[in-house]
Amino acid sequence: MTWPTRVVRSGTGKPVVLIHGVGLDLGMWDELAQALGGEFELIRYDMLGHGGTPLPAGEVGLDRYVAQLGEVLRAEGLRHPCVVGYSMGGLVAGRFAACHPGDVGKLVLMSTVFRRTEAERHAVRARLEQAEDGDEVASAQASVERWFSPAFIQAAPGRVEAIRQRLLANRRQDFLAAYRIFAGADGVLPEAAPQIRCPALVLTGDQDTGSTPRMAEELARSIPDAALRIVPGQKHMLPVEGVMAAAAALRDFLGPGGTRRAA
Repeated sequence: MTWPTRVVRSGTGKPVVLIHGVGLDLGMWDELAQALGGEFELIRYDMLGHGGTPLPAGEVGLDRYVAQLGEVLRAEGLRHPCVVGYSMGGLVAGRFAACHPGDVGKLVLMSTVFRRTEAERHAVRARLEQAEDGDEVASAQASVERWFSPAFIQAAPGRVEAIRQRLLANRRQDFLAAYRIFAGADGVLPEAAPQIRCPALVLTGDQDTGSTPRMAEELARSIPDAALRIVPGQKHMLPVEGVMAAAAALRDFLGPGGTRRAA
């Protein structure tokens, strides 16, 4: 089955596929696209039920989002690209890489959850319950305060407000469908990680309370060929607030040579 996915391609060079997180859309990568557009071709898309991509009817599970990634690679003629998954996008990218080892050249898992503690599971369930109770304004405000440092909120209020408005613009049922998957997906990467055969980079901020350095360290140890980078002074929204560090990490990881579009 195929879905009408919104895709944006920009830049030149090796193709890099970018998968956003829950409640966001491909616009979350704007800063990274500006930083890397002269070095790589970036393929951004909206996950199911986000931005310009509808959610298909029927029961939704993580494998539908994983299948969507496969559809994007085929539709865009991409062979063995680097795939970058952020937050929930990391769950999608990691599971896809494990299930389709010949389709991913390199993998980046950015700000991605792994083996939450009981306290961390309780915290994400509480956030889900707040969203289910219908308090979208409070939920969106709590998210941006958790994702960005106070200094960035003060320095870039327009960008923070744009992210908050993106959260508020979501179709409620589509957002909740994705958030329920994200909140209950603790077993996805522990199962998938040992099956990932391509080179991987695990990347997070040292102040990220949702995708902690401890999670990143354990995730990197679980993947056969993985590097780890913890970025000082950064919270969850690493591709926005910490874009220069994220761009540098991608440059270092991708190196010379790379993937090509299929003929």
